[in-house]
Amino acid sequence: MTHPVDAHVGKRVRHRRWLIGMTQQQLAEKVGIKFQQIQKYETGANRVSASRLWDIADALDVPVAFFFEGLNGEKDEAESSAIPADILGDKEALDLVRSYYAIPENQRRRLFELARVLSDVA
Repeated sequence: MTHPVDAHVGKRVRHRRWLIGMTQQQLAEKVGIKFQQIQKYETGANRVSASRLWDIADALDVPVAFFFEGLNGEKDEAESSAIPADILGDKEALDLVRSYYAIPENQRRRLFELARVLSDVA
């Protein structure tokens, strides 16, 4: 049976990989393993060792702690917020974030301010 922590870490690996536009094959090559192993990590079927998680974090350009964010108190946060607990699990939200970071920085800041104003009005 898959442990919830393994599933959470795997989900975070998949979301970060997808967010930066990296394939499983590309990640596997950077880490020095086969892409099937990445698939198993992402589903939580296989546990990621500490040293392998270190390599994956390096390949995805995030700190190791990134993979554990949102693990503690996940239920409390989900109940007290209008934002879904697994926002990165929503393909539309990930597409939006990806598109946002593709916009030049000065325009991105203006778009962010517009979004902030619109959310305050809603």
